[in-house]
Amino acid sequence: MRDIEISFLPQERQDKDAIVAKCARLCGVTKEKIAHIEPLRRSIDARGGKISFKYKVEVYLKGDKPFVPYSIPPYQMCDKGEDVIIIGAGPAGLFAALTLLQRGKCPIILERGKDVHERKRDTALLSLQQVVNPDSNYCFGEGGAGCFSDGKLYTRSTKKGDIREVLHQLVMFGADPSIMIDAHPHIGSNKLPQIIEQIRKCIISHGGSIHFNTRVTDLIQDGENKFSKRWRVVAQEKEFTAKSVILATGHSAKDIYSLFYEKGWEIEAKGFALGVRAEHPQQLINDIQYHGKYIKSLPAAEYSLVSQVDGRGVFSFCMCPGGLLLPSSTAPGEVLLNGMSNSMRNSPWANAGIVTSIEPEDVEGFDEWGPLKVLKFQESVERKIFLHNGGTLKAPAQRMVDFCKDKLSNDLPATSYKPGAYSAKLSEILPEGVYSRLRKAFPLFDKKMRGYYTSQSLLLAVESRTSSPVRIPRDPETLQHISLANLYPCGEGAGYSGGIVSSALDGINVARRV
Repeated sequence: MRDIEISFLPQERQDKDAIVAKCARLCGVTKEKIAHIEPLRRSIDARGGKISFKYKVEVYLKGDKPFVPYSIPPYQMCDKGEDVIIIGAGPAGLFAALTLLQRGKCPIILERGKDVHERKRDTALLSLQQVVNPDSNYCFGEGGAGCFSDGKLYTRSTKKGDIREVLHQLVMFGADPSIMIDAHPHIGSNKLPQIIEQIRKCIISHGGSIHFNTRVTDLIQDGENKFSKRWRVVAQEKEFTAKSVILATGHSAKDIYSLFYEKGWEIEAKGFALGVRAEHPQQLINDIQYHGKYIKSLPAAEYSLVSQVDGRGVFSFCMCPGGLLLPSSTAPGEVLLNGMSNSMRNSPWANAGIVTSIEPEDVEGFDEWGPLKVLKFQESVERKIFLHNGGTLKAPAQRMVDFCKDKLSNDLPATSYKPGAYSAKLSEILPEGVYSRLRKAFPLFDKKMRGYYTSQSLLLAVESRTSSPVRIPRDPETLQHISLANLYPCGEGAGYSGGIVSSALDGINVARRV
């Protein structure tokens, strides 16, 4: 077996025969000597003004040790006496359920929102009529927040586990196999619902169950001692019991944090990031990243930016090429935005969160809330923006150059944000530290991406749900809550992951501990 790299110009054919021919030439053998080629990674290199597709592959020659394809354990019919309650049907909860099925344990998933198709109606009402359903929106419901946020699978870290466990299962349930090798894979918000539905069918067909419209309101431990205790989970006037509970509620389940706070259970204030969504014309980003050489065979260009300003990081987050801006409110009386892309990434806009780190020590005026103080700070910003324009989901906005000059924009460019935008000085709305760092960062970003700092870009407030502002502490070995036996905080909502892949891996790891 040989690891080699090959490259193609955008206009060159990149099919199997072309890849075999290049590999044979680099290995110094005829095409007939090649037994198998396993693609490992595909990326685009636009450095130095020359654009190419680069592949890293494993080449197996005849006579070599044969290629053994990666596989995952099969799902089993589960034992109804081995129930595990999972709260939340996002990536952490769903992949925890799949892992339990591989071991014959029976997952019972409780999801406060609706199934992924019913959920579409509520997100449409939110975008078009500004009607917020607090249990079914862009954050809550089957598939979690990532389901309608492009389906980016960018995590490549091996710290949490083997990402092939996640990607292979997504392909099994209908994702394009290209996600296995693309450097920046994504599924698309138009395709993820069908994949999530197939995962649900698999769970149910193997004996598991999923209960929608079932918001958890209480967690109660019963038993003589911590080893014999079982959990009673109260939800929508129903009660579910099991020895173990996996808590995978996502980064916006404020009622769960409040429940822990009221019961005196350990939780911790945690840093997060807050800022704006920056929306550029996609053609401009294409011209910058591809040096004016963009052709239709190339994907919509993306970017990743980071800088240090006044001792805090300022960075791009959830970049959506060819994407749209969404209202991501999870309750009436708040305004916050997120981004998404469909699989083709063919809208005329590119958007990304441009955010700066907020640590617990940065937050003043909320100390009375103890471990919830960063959460209450986050809520205050979202509420302030809602009230700023008289209580609508319209977003306050400013051209990028005007933002940095603290000047009200006389007019605004077109935006993909359906509730609409209105001109405002964001310095009067954003926390002072956030505004001051962002205004310094945009000219710095222009040094890395010449042309990024432009009046063609619209900044809209606020991007505030980058991660959980609360951590639910757990034992690093058992992954159980530090004082609640058989309760397993998991995923973004517990403060232990960020994004679809890392959340799914955390769900897998927790299920194995169970």
